[in-house]
Amino acid sequence: MSADRDARADALLADAAREQGGGRLTVFLGAAPGVGKTWAMLARARELRAQGHAVLVGFVETHGRAETAALLDGLDVLPRRRVAYRDRWLDAFDVDAALARRPSLVLVDELAHRNAPGSRHERRWQDVVELLDAGIDVYTTVNVQHLESLNDVVYAITGVRVTETVPDSVFDRLRDIRLVDLPPRELIERLEAGKVYLPEQATQALQGFFTPSNLAALRELAMQVAADRVDADLRESQAASGHPAHPLRRRVLVAIDGLGSSEYLVRAGRRIAERRDAPWTVITVQSGAPPDATRQLELDRAFALARSLGAGTDVVHGDDVADALLDQAEGVGASSIVLGRTRERPVARAFNRTLTQRLLQRGARYELVIVGTPDARARARRVRRGDRTARGRGVAWAGGVTFGAVAVGWGAQRWLGLEDLSMVFMLAVVLVAARTRMSTAVVTAVLSFASYNFFFIEPRFTFAIAAHRSVVTVALFLIAALVAGRLASRLRQQVLALQAANAHATGLQTLGRELAGAADLGQVLAAGRDALVRGLRAEAWLQLDERSTTPGLPKGLDQAAVDWVRRHGEPAGRDTDTLSALRWWLLPVRDGDTVHGVAALRFDAQAPRPGLEQRRLAQAMLDDIAQAVSRVRLVGELERARVDGETERLRAALLSSVSHDLRSPLASMIGSAGSLASYGDAMDVGDRRALLETIVLEGERLDRYIQNLLDMTRLGHDGLSLNRDWIGADELVGSAVARLRRYRPDVRVVLDLAPGLPPLWVHPALLEQALFNVLENAAGFSPPGEAIAAVVRLLPSAAPDAQDVLRIDVADRGPGIPDEERARIFDMFYSVERGDRGCKGTGLGLTICQGMVGAHGGTVSALRGPDGTGTLIRIELPLQRPPDTEPDHAGEA
Repeated sequence: MSADRDARADALLADAAREQGGGRLTVFLGAAPGVGKTWAMLARARELRAQGHAVLVGFVETHGRAETAALLDGLDVLPRRRVAYRDRWLDAFDVDAALARRPSLVLVDELAHRNAPGSRHERRWQDVVELLDAGIDVYTTVNVQHLESLNDVVYAITGVRVTETVPDSVFDRLRDIRLVDLPPRELIERLEAGKVYLPEQATQALQGFFTPSNLAALRELAMQVAADRVDADLRESQAASGHPAHPLRRRVLVAIDGLGSSEYLVRAGRRIAERRDAPWTVITVQSGAPPDATRQLELDRAFALARSLGAGTDVVHGDDVADALLDQAEGVGASSIVLGRTRERPVARAFNRTLTQRLLQRGARYELVIVGTPDARARARRVRRGDRTARGRGVAWAGGVTFGAVAVGWGAQRWLGLEDLSMVFMLAVVLVAARTRMSTAVVTAVLSFASYNFFFIEPRFTFAIAAHRSVVTVALFLIAALVAGRLASRLRQQVLALQAANAHATGLQTLGRELAGAADLGQVLAAGRDALVRGLRAEAWLQLDERSTTPGLPKGLDQAAVDWVRRHGEPAGRDTDTLSALRWWLLPVRDGDTVHGVAALRFDAQAPRPGLEQRRLAQAMLDDIAQAVSRVRLVGELERARVDGETERLRAALLSSVSHDLRSPLASMIGSAGSLASYGDAMDVGDRRALLETIVLEGERLDRYIQNLLDMTRLGHDGLSLNRDWIGADELVGSAVARLRRYRPDVRVVLDLAPGLPPLWVHPALLEQALFNVLENAAGFSPPGEAIAAVVRLLPSAAPDAQDVLRIDVADRGPGIPDEERARIFDMFYSVERGDRGCKGTGLGLTICQGMVGAHGGTVSALRGPDGTGTLIRIELPLQRPPDTEPDHAGEA
């Protein structure tokens, strides 16, 4: 049941992705030119136009057929773009104009054809993909021989290699496939009547491609493609509707080596995977030195073909190809391994088995598909010729090293007196094995064995051996030389593989370490660019957004190309099919479906094309950079969300404070003023005075609230400036207490001032306001009848160069504050947040006090009361002095 649910979910998600993934593609498929694909497409377009759909003819070839051209009448035809090429003008599809028009449907004929030189895309199917990505539906035509996965099958049928092909991945965008069919005899009749080609072209076609047998085979192939597509759609719809779905698919693994048949194997693997409706991966195993330029180019082309056909690609390192293939098959969950036939070698028969034999022996639970390629015989001849050349060089190398070993042995025996020279020749074998192939090491071992016997074993200068003990010695020497050569050769392969893997891992590890400490996009940009330059040894340019970009657009890099890569999320430039004339290789910096930026790489003009390792490393680095960009942006969004949440909380608290603490004095003032206005003449003098005093007191209370809000705003925007002056400590405290008694005559304050307090160089009004806020807060929480204690002391500094500190303690007898919440009372609106409004105010008083005291370099802290009851607010102020000025003691009490 779980598998059924998973299959149903996959089908629903695939269907939703096709519906929401941009425009939808309808393909008119035929077996050969002339079956009527363009006519059928135009006829359907006219029907849709009659139904009110916006149809645009983007590019249609009539090939001079009058009945086809007649169907264009009344349709909106897009003007073609004129392209100059070799002293003549070519007509091209204007994809930019089609994108600007944004119709609901565009007709683009001949999907597989090449575009005119100088176009943005090399192939027309890339223009179609761009239209689909823009959300525009496309009708197009294509013949079955142009499908990439069928290229070899068509070649086997017709003997003609089709060069203009369409990746099968384009068909994944299909909404509908319409098979346009015509029996071979009728097609030949149309050809003979000149309705397909001109007479001279028709005669050549009838003698070559358009034979009845070829057309019948291609017709069958087209029907099979259409049937496979319908069958796939049916299976998905059945799975989505809850009907029994096919079982879990197992991956097909295709192994290539870059030695002549890689693309053929890729196409064969595609057909096998498609028949089994299975995902597939193409890999190559590197067990030694990096491949040469020719082999590298073949591997690159094969991987590009595999990706265009929808396969995954990977490069695996390992000293044993069979073990590496089996490990990879187990890692990706493959059930089938597809590979070409491997050729046996004399040395392989003597010391190990072929790759096919080893896979058969070790991979018992895997299905092995051995594909015999059409050019296997020619390839074998080429390989044998290459082997003969390589063997010749190997024999020369082995002979030279053996001659050198004989010379060293002769010198060591004559001048150093050494008798056992076997280690000299053993060293020669190991040296050759570490630098060349195993076959050369074997030749060196045999030559060393013969030279050792001929020159240094009695009787000398013959191959005869006098003593039986010497026979055992030279026999063991030969065995040891062969084993040592084998081990040295394998060690060399492992070292080369480890070097490549280590370079890859080191580059990613260094980049990951630098990105881990990147806090913003600028740091990600710098770390990413440095890593690309260092790891790929290429010039790098990186753009993450308009502000985070490498300064200056490099020479030869077009901003339009950068914008295209960012918009479409596909590579462009060097070694691609899009804007291939550029010297730069442009890659999207993407995390999933999100494109965060564009990276441009330029390698040395004399350097070969980037190898597989460089491509993999570049893509892995860009993946890490994209993830770092996602992380930085996510952190920024979370921080903005936190700030927005805090701002909303403060706003709500402020509104709550305004609605309660500001409204209460206003209500009292309005009520008192209204009573005076309505009944003032009937009141005696005492009542009128009482109402007037209420108005004054509530007005002063309202003024305090507003002043607190203004002070908080000034503190929050760093707008608080200190106008310092001398004031006595007793005067400062006495002024704040007197102000409190005016507002709260019922509150008792007990002052305890130490004698001989020095004057303070402070902003008197600000400190008086801060102390008043503390006293008012204590008064609000003290029980009725309980006094507030204010203690002022001077704390001399212990160090001779430190400042003395004035400490002011204000203690109340209220309920106190829990230890875990004591530090929060300095947060804005803390008392409002706890719900203890009323006489306790807006919750801004202590916050403002902390800001004002902090502006003077002091601190404010909340402690337990002296006897564990209530709260003690402690203010500590350093006694600062103005530069080169002594205090004026005239102001001391």
